[in-house]
Amino acid sequence: MSRLLRRPHLKALPLLAVGWLVAVSTAGLLAPWLPLPFAAGVPDLLHVAEPPSWAAAPQHWLGTDLFGRDVLTELLFGARQVVLLSLPATVLAALIGALAGGSAGFWGNRGCRLPLAAGLVLLAAIWWLIALPGGGQVACLLLAAAALAWWAAPRLLWVGRSAWPLPLDSLFQAAVTLLGAVPRLVLVLALAAGPPLSTGQLLLLLVAVAWPEPARQVRAQMLQVRTLPFVEAARAAGLTTGRIWFRHALPHACRPLRATVPLSLAGLIGLETTLAFLGVGRPPDVSSWGQLLSMLRQEPGAWWLLVSAGGALLFTLLALQQLARSNR
Repeated sequence: MSRLLRRPHLKALPLLAVGWLVAVSTAGLLAPWLPLPFAAGVPDLLHVAEPPSWAAAPQHWLGTDLFGRDVLTELLFGARQVVLLSLPATVLAALIGALAGGSAGFWGNRGCRLPLAAGLVLLAAIWWLIALPGGGQVACLLLAAAALAWWAAPRLLWVGRSAWPLPLDSLFQAAVTLLGAVPRLVLVLALAAGPPLSTGQLLLLLVAVAWPEPARQVRAQMLQVRTLPFVEAARAAGLTTGRIWFRHALPHACRPLRATVPLSLAGLIGLETTLAFLGVGRPPDVSSWGQLLSMLRQEPGAWWLLVSAGGALLFTLLALQQLARSNR
């Protein structure tokens, strides 16, 4: 009987989690166009650090912060940071991690061969990018030429005698070990210290520290997938190795990401909130949940800041955890 009473409650938890995440995403996307009584970043100097009020005018439904800014407005624009920064960073990190881990697990150290022409052009691109200032555009052109040479080389007669085995797995392991040697928060603080970063720069920084985790999971799954019978059947059918990897093996290897991507998003939201709490990486006028929480250091009695920003952060992380649990 107790199990029957618990079942409706357990079934409702994923729906509540999805509903909360949809509400946060919708509020973040539509924040600039919502009929809010106060604009973002505009202080009300007559009402500084005031608790929520529903009777006095003007009405600050969730109170004001230490600068007189409306907490409700700052909370909604803080949700916008989650939608426009943490969510894209999670998607890009999962995509890069899936491609990197899937390649390393499928081809190993000798399964992928780099044509001599493509290798020389790739080395030239790396040298040009490192040695010469302002060589980013030329390096991109050389990388494009290397990709073209890689694609065209199998159609040439001399490719069998001038191709190098590319140690994808060793390079992957080295990159993951290097990034994992330093705690993620310490690495981000070291890279973000200095002038405030733009949204694009902070996005790339979050992607750079977040991609190893999904990459390790996809690689571990790919080591099992590449030995399954359907992969051998695809090879026997005459399909190219690239087609087998992209169309058949990689989708199966990416299945664990359904449960881990919500957890990765929760981690990046916590990381972005921590940076905003410490005042690192973002201009002070950018609305964020972490910025609201940071004001508690100056005004510990501002309980409404903890309830509003802390509650929004807590419910979002719990919703993502429940979503990950339901996808297992």
